[in-house]
Amino acid sequence: MKQERLSLTERMRRIRKTDTKPELIVRRLIHAMGYRYRLHQSNLPGCPDIVLARYRKVILVHGCFWHRHDCADGRKLPRSKPEYWRPKLERNRRRDEASIERLHELGWGVLVVWECETRNGKRLCETLTRFLGSPELSTS
Repeated sequence: MKQERLSLTERMRRIRKTDTKPELIVRRLIHAMGYRYRLHQSNLPGCPDIVLARYRKVILVHGCFWHRHDCADGRKLPRSKPEYWRPKLERNRRRDEASIERLHELGWGVLVVWECETRNGKRLCETLTRFLGSPELSTS
């Protein structure tokens, strides 16, 4: 079976922006905790993945590679075309920092959940609980 060679543009087009596995993991957990949320609010800086407007909190679910986490996956750099990838990934990181800063300025609580953190369900649940608290106690 002959493997087809895809151009960089075609490969990039196949990468999901929303409804990624890590994002779905986080959404299932917070829904099970009793929270209701909106997705990808484009009227907020950075178009956060999960928006809990009632609590003025947002959750950003970042892929380690794309957003340059300080883990093994985040430190990887493709061997081909590093002159393309290094600046692109650095722009992503800077854009994320600016979006988070702007969200804080607007009075939103921000939690960044990294892809690698979704692999440990217990720890992720503890992190989400600390950030969100209990829905029964948080209601105003």
